[in-house]
Amino acid sequence: MRYADRVAGISWETIEEVRQRLKERPALHFIAGEFVPSESGETFPSLDPATNEVLGVAARGGEREVDRAAKAAHEAFQRWSRTKAKERKRYLLRIAELIEKHADELAVMECLDAGQVLRIVRAQVARAAENFAFYAEYAEHAMEDRTFPVDRDWLYYTVRVPAGPVGIITPWNAPLMLSTWRIAPALAFGNTVVLKPAEWSPFTATKLAEILQEADLPPGVFNLVQGFGEEAGAALVAHPLVPLLTLTGETETGKIVMRNAADHLKRLSPELGGKSPALVFADADLERALDAVVFQIFSFNGERCTASSRLLVEEKIFEDFVGKVVERARAIRVGHPLDPETEVGPLIHPEHLQRVLGYVEAGKREGAKLLVGGERAKTSFRGEDLSRGNYLLPTVFVGENHMKIAQEEIFGPVLVAIPFRDEEEALKKANDTKYGLAAYVFTRDLERAHRLALELEAGMVYLNSHNVRHLPTPFGGVKQSGDRREGGTYALDFYTDLKTIALPLRPPHVPKFGKEGR
Repeated sequence: MRYADRVAGISWETIEEVRQRLKERPALHFIAGEFVPSESGETFPSLDPATNEVLGVAARGGEREVDRAAKAAHEAFQRWSRTKAKERKRYLLRIAELIEKHADELAVMECLDAGQVLRIVRAQVARAAENFAFYAEYAEHAMEDRTFPVDRDWLYYTVRVPAGPVGIITPWNAPLMLSTWRIAPALAFGNTVVLKPAEWSPFTATKLAEILQEADLPPGVFNLVQGFGEEAGAALVAHPLVPLLTLTGETETGKIVMRNAADHLKRLSPELGGKSPALVFADADLERALDAVVFQIFSFNGERCTASSRLLVEEKIFEDFVGKVVERARAIRVGHPLDPETEVGPLIHPEHLQRVLGYVEAGKREGAKLLVGGERAKTSFRGEDLSRGNYLLPTVFVGENHMKIAQEEIFGPVLVAIPFRDEEEALKKANDTKYGLAAYVFTRDLERAHRLALELEAGMVYLNSHNVRHLPTPFGGVKQSGDRREGGTYALDFYTDLKTIALPLRPPHVPKFGKEGR
């Protein structure tokens, strides 16, 4: 595989250096400022989704490593929470610079480890740097709050203070960007961190730890424990020195974490699954809608929580519009994630591929009509052999909203198209799901667009657009997609405690209990 001397500006020497690094250097834990192996000496392999060969190994952490990391974060919190905001800002800006400096290495590493295509990953690495730069600007002023003067007698005021060590459990689909999205505000607001990355994509977390070490972040402020969810993840959820937990993952995992966290009354920010609808009306700009629908379901290899995996189309244009979606799906370039022309790469892991193929078979059994895809890709658009990897052809079904493929999160390049008669039926079908993360509406009728935006049961509604994140705005869902909001100042509600301070401006009257001669 060699497409040019350079791949989107990245030299083949860099690509081979990253491959060699992953092969030779285990992804270790990072605790109290040092890279360390597991006390047991155990490791686990991480596979290349394009070939299912072992890319490298990671240290297999558990209760002992989490305990050391939590204690390091707890001890460092006593100092970091008192570090001047201007100094924290300096650290975050330095981290952003270093992510940009190491952008090529990070991009190649995530392509190889997560199977995400280069054009997507390069944007995600840039977002990771932006996360730190963005929250660096908040570090000096975000803790300001309100005053409540009461006549001339009292001054009440509120301040925000760091809440404590934060446990961050991240997924495998966009590991670098999604971890930095939580690490950056946590550090900016004076908290310390224990990160547990997904075991299917562990490598960029260790590289990020190297970057934070290069930025001279004080020991213990950021800690990393590699390992499996039921071992390291469960230990982090249960640890008494970690009062805050943020999780990005599937809804069933979120339920388990919430149950276990409840025993310790931990503050939890879950960003969970989605089955987001895209509503396309006959009066829409259909070319724009087509672009958005196809991108939103097939980008990230379909492995994205905000994917518009249910396509609801007005009956009068249903056949024509869905036919164009099928044409686009059939023409999508499936190939190696490092090929700059690839649009859809391999799914993360053989187990996940089998899970997604199981949904394809379930759709067929329920009577959904398979229009395109639904099987493993054998060759790329360049004719390369893809048979060893976890490649699935972009898939489109016509089905009904009650079907399993329309109700459960598949997390792969699988779209279900469903017709509707009118606005009322479109809204009913869109809301008929346990999820509520995002929704997309395509219409030129602005009154209808706003009506639907108010009535759709989703935390985020995009009108005539795909999902375009704006960091100051709140991100999160409703129903079984989660109940918290992060982004911008909204992250303050999770990462800080709000404290009320009361100051009397003249001596207040205090009742005299138990005074003799009362």
